[in-house]
Amino acid sequence: MHCDIYRSSKKDEMYLYVATSAQEHADPFEKVPEAVMLAFGKPTFVMHLELSEARKLARVSVLHVMDSLQTKGFFMQMPPEGLINPNAVEPEGLRGA
Repeated sequence: MHCDIYRSSKKDEMYLYVATSAQEHADPFEKVPEAVMLAFGKPTFVMHLELSEARKLARVSVLHVMDSLQTKGFFMQMPPEGLINPNAVEPEGLRGA
């Protein structure tokens, strides 16, 4: 199974996995509800990924992602709870790159 991964413009460490189709010119976000896209913000392409049961992902179960891609056409990876300090100072030189 193939998917493309996009980074959110509204929240650090929020990613949207979108199932890729054989149609080259299809809208990759056509199956993503409008409310999800509004909360997600402007998507920035990160990478193309081939998923299989043998592949391990850092924060989520690959089987959960694959099931969501098959049933909904997308998977939203939320930032890890408790690891992000909303009051943290942004490191110099890393933002806006």
